Amino acid sequence: MSLLSQLSGTLVNVGAVLLGTLLGLALGGRLPERTQRTLLQTLSLVTLFIALDMAGSLNRVTGGSVPGVLLALLALAVGVAIGEALGIEEALARLGETLRRRFRGGGRFTEGFVAASLLFCVGPMTVIGGIQNGLTGDSATYVLKSTLDGIAALALAGAYGIGVGFSAVSVLVVQGGISLLAGSFAAGLLGGASPEALKTNAHVLLLTGTGGLMIAGISWNLMLGGLGLEQHRVRVGSMLPALLLAPLVLGLASRLTG
Repeated sequence: MSLLSQLSGTLVNVGAVLLGTLLGLALGGRLPERTQRTLLQTLSLVTLFIALDMAGSLNRVTGGSVPGVLLALLALAVGVAIGEALGIEEALARLGETLRRRFRGGGRFTEGFVAASLLFCVGPMTVIGGIQNGLTGDSATYVLKSTLDGIAALALAGAYGIGVGFSAVSVLVVQGGISLLAGSFAAGLLGGASPEALKTNAHVLLLTGTGGLMIAGISWNLMLGGLGLEQHRVRVGSMLPALLLAPLVLGLASRLTG
């Protein structure tokens, strides 16, 4: 399979984020601040719906006798401890500030970059779509995700500015990386099964549910942005290690209590 086929969905997603950002920037300056804040609140509510739908996956997985919600809590608790020790939230902020200075971005550049990067790259569509695209060249999941991300980028760019557009780099690196790794390794790991089978895999369900709880935090931050209360935001960046820990927690719980 060609490199272009493996990355086709990612490239469409990058284009959608950039297009949404450009439209948001074009419209944002013409909209009253009150309208911009209301749009941000609306995006927050839609994001919350997506987050709760993802978090519902925790009801479909157990690690031995341990329910999924407790497994996610453990992964998040340990993940936050690691994330805070490593200063992940601050590292993301520094990256945003570096990009802002390099490209002379203004306004809430860093907030927009971090919020959009997390929103676009954390979720089941990112993982499942990458494996589908990398294994078979099927970009359908990423095309659907692109529509959602493009609309979100439009709303975010109107409030945060051009920093949202630079999240396209995060999408390219994360989704492109998953697709390329899938093409190299996932075929053996799946044992010939269809990538669709991942949707019922216990590890993916726990990963999805944990990601959903994190996206709920992003939804809260978006709502705070719409209310002008950003100082009370959730440090979602510090939770990122939980996505790596979730499958390990499931395996450990299954062995100890199975």
